[in-house]
Amino acid sequence: MKIWSVANQKGGVGKTTTAVSLAGMCVLHGAKTLLIDMDPQGSLTSYFGYDPESIQPSLYDIFQTEQLGKAFTKSLVRKTQLENLDLLPASTAIATLDKQLGAKSGMGLAVVNAIQFFVDDYDHVFIDCPPMLGVLMVNALAACDHLVIPVQTEFLAMKGLERMLNTLSMIERAKSIDINYTIVPTMFDKRTRASVESLQFLRDNYREHVWSAMIPIDTRFRESSKEGKPISHFRVSTRGARAYSALLDDLLQGKSIEKKAALL
Repeated sequence: MKIWSVANQKGGVGKTTTAVSLAGMCVLHGAKTLLIDMDPQGSLTSYFGYDPESIQPSLYDIFQTEQLGKAFTKSLVRKTQLENLDLLPASTAIATLDKQLGAKSGMGLAVVNAIQFFVDDYDHVFIDCPPMLGVLMVNALAACDHLVIPVQTEFLAMKGLERMLNTLSMIERAKSIDINYTIVPTMFDKRTRASVESLQFLRDNYREHVWSAMIPIDTRFRESSKEGKPISHFRVSTRGARAYSALLDDLLQGKSIEKKAALL
């Protein structure tokens, strides 16, 4: 089982879209896939038609139980419209976890301990992370085999990337771990100077970690979210779907900048 976390400390960069799209591509290729919503805003939960304001049980309960068990953990999982794609939803109550848990020991590994019960059930797990440092972000980074960092191709997003990489370094030092990561340029619009220059900035400054292609602006993402389906199962022939298909292929092959041919 491969565990991916999708994170950035700036909102609106395509984080949830990236998690859903990559998960959908995995399902398209026959892989059993679990999505975990760790963002208090619950965008991933809402994407699949559940209400983060009222859903029970949810991810929140992982942090509330004294002893996790297989039956309990699996009871938190909900179905989506797609066979082989499941969701562990978030409730907005997880926004209170940092205040509730304080310095309580062991909470940084709560999700790691929960995921162990899914090893035989899924090929891939995708975690949609919160946009701020706290117990949820620590859990997501500690749990993942590979971190995907979507970055909108506009200059305001570069500060969010810088904060994300600082957080990553801090957690790597604190946990004595080394987290592999790929920066994914998103919302690219080749017609605008801002997008073109931002993409070049990423390639110039983060070359060894930046994916060789980019995710384009595509209105089909909005339409697919309205239907509660990944773009892979809504309009697989669109530019956006082709881009995420190529991204998944490269991630599975361990590629970032090595890809030679231009995608778009």
